[in-house]
Amino acid sequence: MASDAYDWQFTDDLEDFLDRAGAFLWSEPALHTVQLTVTDRLRTDGPASFGEEAPYFGRLVDGNGAVRATVFRTPPYPLNLTALTEGAAEALAARLAEDGRAVPSVMGPAEAVAAFIAAWARRSGAPARLGMRQRLYRLGTLTPPDPAPPGRARVAAADDHELVARWYAAFCADVGEAVQDPDRWAEGRLAHGGVTLWELPDGTPVALASVTPEVAGQIRVATVYTPAPLRGRGYAGGATAAVSQAALDAGAKEVLLFTDLANPSSNGLYQRLGYRPVADFAMYEFGDA
Repeated sequence: MASDAYDWQFTDDLEDFLDRAGAFLWSEPALHTVQLTVTDRLRTDGPASFGEEAPYFGRLVDGNGAVRATVFRTPPYPLNLTALTEGAAEALAARLAEDGRAVPSVMGPAEAVAAFIAAWARRSGAPARLGMRQRLYRLGTLTPPDPAPPGRARVAAADDHELVARWYAAFCADVGEAVQDPDRWAEGRLAHGGVTLWELPDGTPVALASVTPEVAGQIRVATVYTPAPLRGRGYAGGATAAVSQAALDAGAKEVLLFTDLANPSSNGLYQRLGYRPVADFAMYEFGDA
């Protein structure tokens, strides 16, 4: 099918996007978890919660007016795709080039990203470099660490703000992720009880796990961090099991998380806790044409 048969419609209006594409996103909450949680946060905290540039949103509409795929970008973060065909990827690349939109990086389901980077290379001449391969996991039966690490889990409070902000920034540095304003990130997560600390019996915090707010029945375990000198002692596993159980207790239908496939330790840990693979994702960065 020719690329002009694909109708990509763009907007800077979040509410308009969700009114028209929300049902599509809710139809597959696990596969669309990033778009669901990011748009939910934009609704709650506003565009400035991600960066100074305004985000934009796109939807692919078929001849009957049904949404078949979506895309969005919150600069400086990558262009984020849902699953799409090669023809839809070609049409998307053409539309972005026509509109003069910068695409420094892209992320989404691995096959969709592969189709897009090929299409974008033909349009822009920009080479693509793999940034990260990820795997999306869904919690099956939670199996907490046995034996558990020493200490206990505790939901972080306002007094933990400085520590949470500092550890979030350190996590981003470790994984090579763009850093949101650490103070604003900490404030937002703490406001909904979304950060849990693992602390030793003497009260010393040794690990952190955070979750996104519930949307469309799913909660995603996001930032999981242990300072380097304290790794390998099971603290991250304890914290992750605690937030996973809390998500179940809160009524989540699905508890999800992403892992970096280059890190066998974390992939092994989450599988031991009961997480099962759902789909592979990828992030690529574009160089100069």
